[in-house]
Amino acid sequence: MRGAVALLDVLAAYFRLVRAGFDRHASYRLASLAGLFTNTVFGLLRVAVLLAVLGPTGTMAGYDAAATATYVWLGQGLLAVVLLWDDGELAQRVRTGDIALDLARPWDLQAALLATDLGRAGHAVLVRLIPPVLFGALLFPFRWPHAPATWLAFTGSLLLAVVLCGQIRFLLGLTAFWLLDNRGVRSLWASTSGVLCGLVVPLGYFPDWARATLGVLPFPGIMQTPIDVFSERGDLAALLAHQLIWVLVLLLAGRLVLSRATHRLVVQGG
Repeated sequence: MRGAVALLDVLAAYFRLVRAGFDRHASYRLASLAGLFTNTVFGLLRVAVLLAVLGPTGTMAGYDAAATATYVWLGQGLLAVVLLWDDGELAQRVRTGDIALDLARPWDLQAALLATDLGRAGHAVLVRLIPPVLFGALLFPFRWPHAPATWLAFTGSLLLAVVLCGQIRFLLGLTAFWLLDNRGVRSLWASTSGVLCGLVVPLGYFPDWARATLGVLPFPGIMQTPIDVFSERGDLAALLAHQLIWVLVLLLAGRLVLSRATHRLVVQGG
């Protein structure tokens, strides 16, 4: 009985972190609106370019006009939800030594950051995902899911994508324990991730060998997989299984790297 009560207390504490992550980003209304406007403008540019790529045949790699527009507008919304690129806050706290305070708090750092990120993503779904998708659906041909169960699968895939991308950012942040200044690592991620995860162009445009290689890596699970689930492309069970496996792998990797990092912690500046 005591164990169950203690577990509920722990879950309640992390739920409060989820709420805190939501409230923190909800307080920046103008920034959210500015980001929404920017995403929408870039969405219009991207959809114009990719529709032009379809050419006279009207299709490319299985994408027609509706599938292309759906891919673009979902991608523009998902970019903020999964937060493909962050501001390096964790690495900054390592450099300043503030990470020592985080590790001294009565929480698990990895779980606490994950909970906060889930709250942030929840706000992004409402403000940065739904509006551009509705906007795109009004102006362009759009492919909505045919099966009601697809909405549930998409929700699960979206949740896995948020955790997957969050753990990659977590691992990138932890490199600061060894590098102190990890801007080079983060720049490499920023310059390659858009292509690897299917943000720039659909991975279906890639040659067979590139698709096969990416198929065993975690990156498609961040953007391309949720879009494919929504569009009902491919084997649903295989898509979700790929995401789930990599989420578990990266959660374990984050746990191991954090353990190694805390054993060599040096607080800069005293």
